[in-house]
Amino acid sequence: MLFSYIFLFVLFFICTPERNLYISPSQGSSLILLINITPVVFRGCGNSSHSLYTAFHFYDVFNRSPTPMSQSDTTATSRFSLLPGSITRFFLLLIIVLLVTMGVMVQSAVNAWLKDKSYQIVDITHAIQKRVDTWRYVTWQIYDSIAATTTPSGGEGLQETRLKQDVYYLEKPRRKTEALIFGSHDSATLEMTQRMSTYLDTLWGAENVPWSMYYLNGQDNSLILISTLPLKDLSSGFKESTIDSIVDSRRAEMLQQANALDERESFSALRHLTWQNGHYFTLRTTFNQPGHLATVVAFDLPINDLIPPGMPLDSFRLEPDVTSTGATTNDKDTPDSVSISFNSSKIEISSALNSTDMRLVWQVPYGTLLLDTLQNIFLPLLLNIGLLALAVFGFTTFRHYAGKSGETTPSPVMSNELRVLRALNEEIVSLLPLGLLVHDQEANRTLISNKIADHLLPHLNLQNITSMAEQHQGIIQATINNELYEIRLFRSQVTPHTQIFIIRDQDREVLVNKKLKQAQRLYEKNQQGRAAFMNNIGNALKEPVRALAETAAKIETAESQLLTDRADQLVRLVDEIQLANMLENDSWKSESVLFSVQDLIDEVVPEVLPAIKRKGLQLLINNRLHANDQRRGDRDALRRILLLLMQYAVTSTQIGKITLEVDQDESSEERLTFRILDTGEGVTLSEIDNLHFPFINQTQSDRYGSADPLTFWLCDQLARKLGGHLNIKAREALGTRYTIHVKMTPHDEHMEIEERLLDDVCVMVDVTSNEVRNIVLRQLENWGATCITPDERLISQEYDLFLTDNPSNLTSSGVLLSDDESGVRKIGPGQLRVNFNMSNAMQEAVLQLIEEQLAQEDIPESPLGGDENAELHASGYYSLFVDTVPDDVKRLYTEAAVSDFAALAQTAHRLKGVFAMLNLVPGKQLCETLEHLIREKDAPGIEKYISDIDSYVKSLL
Repeated sequence: MLFSYIFLFVLFFICTPERNLYISPSQGSSLILLINITPVVFRGCGNSSHSLYTAFHFYDVFNRSPTPMSQSDTTATSRFSLLPGSITRFFLLLIIVLLVTMGVMVQSAVNAWLKDKSYQIVDITHAIQKRVDTWRYVTWQIYDSIAATTTPSGGEGLQETRLKQDVYYLEKPRRKTEALIFGSHDSATLEMTQRMSTYLDTLWGAENVPWSMYYLNGQDNSLILISTLPLKDLSSGFKESTIDSIVDSRRAEMLQQANALDERESFSALRHLTWQNGHYFTLRTTFNQPGHLATVVAFDLPINDLIPPGMPLDSFRLEPDVTSTGATTNDKDTPDSVSISFNSSKIEISSALNSTDMRLVWQVPYGTLLLDTLQNIFLPLLLNIGLLALAVFGFTTFRHYAGKSGETTPSPVMSNELRVLRALNEEIVSLLPLGLLVHDQEANRTLISNKIADHLLPHLNLQNITSMAEQHQGIIQATINNELYEIRLFRSQVTPHTQIFIIRDQDREVLVNKKLKQAQRLYEKNQQGRAAFMNNIGNALKEPVRALAETAAKIETAESQLLTDRADQLVRLVDEIQLANMLENDSWKSESVLFSVQDLIDEVVPEVLPAIKRKGLQLLINNRLHANDQRRGDRDALRRILLLLMQYAVTSTQIGKITLEVDQDESSEERLTFRILDTGEGVTLSEIDNLHFPFINQTQSDRYGSADPLTFWLCDQLARKLGGHLNIKAREALGTRYTIHVKMTPHDEHMEIEERLLDDVCVMVDVTSNEVRNIVLRQLENWGATCITPDERLISQEYDLFLTDNPSNLTSSGVLLSDDESGVRKIGPGQLRVNFNMSNAMQEAVLQLIEEQLAQEDIPESPLGGDENAELHASGYYSLFVDTVPDDVKRLYTEAAVSDFAALAQTAHRLKGVFAMLNLVPGKQLCETLEHLIREKDAPGIEKYISDIDSYVKSLL
């Protein structure tokens, strides 16, 4: 009956454009439904209109008696408006109801699934509890009645088979269970095993899952294993190690429980028997015997037959119940009988095993819950989603209909907006610099026009213009009052009969174009004039400034050097201005030559070195290119770029260091990258703007002058001429990084590999700074030298050259490395001071030192072996010297190897006394220096001076 009401309601809802629905309850269970259709207009044969008032009386479904509707009922009825605007709200409410229904349905399905699984878990725990209670009784029965029986049972025919050491197999006729005895035992134990096995044959006769019992006998400390598994085959087969490990673990557990005084009964966690796919847990019971060790009985209780098929055994676990209260109940609906917890990725359903202080936990992934729930409610959920889609479709449809209805009857606010929009359109049309005319060809009237179009409209024949424009792609030219106009015709896409005319004054545009061309010519003339002016003024200043510099250089007074520096700055500034003019006029020409990058760097370093030394900065040149690497390109341009940027970096850096890194790009062999890094305050963003517009902003300065504002622009332009660019990145208080990318073709060398400069030469490099050490090692290895450090050097290992940056370590011949030396300087006999940043200076110092060593080797009798050797032979102590001193030298090596500084000091002091007694001053001085190094515990210095003493002693011998 309810479906009939709904059908009639929907029928009248569809057939009537305006509806008023009245629903009124009546006495009893009758229902009165009145539908007022006002007006229902029938348009058919004729123009008559009829209003229809229809009332439907529905009869009581129980007594079939009609119930009339009174006037009071009609006044008290509720009225629903079924206009399209209200229907959208009904659909929206229906969508909300469907969404809530869907959520409630899913929640109910989840709750039902959880409740069903909870009941299953409770049933499993009850079954496990019954099994535990049963085997508790069996445990006591075995201990009290079977194991404790002392009556003879005809055990003379019992036989046991020794499988291996301390493992015995009980031979018996019934083979439901098999028994193993581990450890030494007597005949009483054998008989007890027979009785227990017979008893368990009866209990386990109908079982299909594996059962096992472990009996730790307190009388003789033997372990009895009785199981339904084929123990004899397993013990002698490939699973022997598994049986041994299981028995060992059970014995350890039972011994641990036997030693526990307050634990009579315990349970293990769930275990898995791999080859039988069996899951079980162990029940252990302890029986104390006065005068003997405790007896422990353990049963492996399987649970495979207790778990339903749909629940994986691997998802169960048995763990202690920390919240156990000791209450026993068998009611599933008890709140404490089961608990559900939601973890990060799984759901845990747990139930306590009463009287065992344990609980059974089942873990299930959320995916399983989702799949089972969707499977249960798939059809209702699909129906709900379908209804929801229909409701959304109805909502969007009636909402669009309501919007269209609203457009037909705009509100006052919308009318005001339309008036404002129309006024705005009229203002835009009036301000257009072109003539605009919109003409309706069908009605032959003008819709929109501005003043320019109104002024020309009396002189235009729109029909002729339309026909001519259609023949010439919509564009024609017309002369009106001796003025040339261009008219463009467009067809409206909204109303096909509407045409849009755009009128443009060609004479005015021609005049504007002439003015633009004249302005362009004037601009180009000014540019050429400015370039010529800058070029001429540069040429005019060049000669006087150079003459001033030459004159200042000839003056020999206290302030002549300052005057010379200022004059040189003027000369460089004039040269840079001329170079900037050439680059801007594109008159600069590149000169490509073949050159070495390292030689170029060696030229740049001496020019910036005075300014670096003056400010106390450190300079590091890290050239990662090959020593003989040669490039073809503009050498002077690259030299100017490096020199300008390094001078700028020196000016902007107050403290720290400046590093120049040279590397070859991995992407292309012909691309080189130069990086200049300083540790200054970092250039500002306004300074970086000089990269695009020179002299636009002020630059940083120090007490010696300001940085050149032309530097960035010149370097970037020169780098672009060389096929690259300049990139500047700065961080406040950290410094600036200048990166220059250039393209220079490497020189192809097809010559054979010749012998390098320092082949077969061993160099000892004692440098503190890692950066300096890497630079020096790279240079020496490029020249073919073998480099070692004090940490890598073996005791008594000899070397040819010694390089260090610590003056205190340079006690004999060697090279002292520095970053502020202008070249090579001799500081002592066989001692040179050199700038490690200059490759040519380093090479000169090394070669000079090698030449001095070769010259000393050519002398037949060295200075150390002259008068001192004669004195040694004349003193009469030569034989004593030969017998004692070489042994002490060897002792020095041994004590230095084990870092025994106390013994080393005694040996050095003894040697010093020998040298002093024999008046051998060099040996005495070497020993004194060695004692000082021993007190400082300087291991590299100690090794070096021990080697020097050894060489000195060998020269005397």
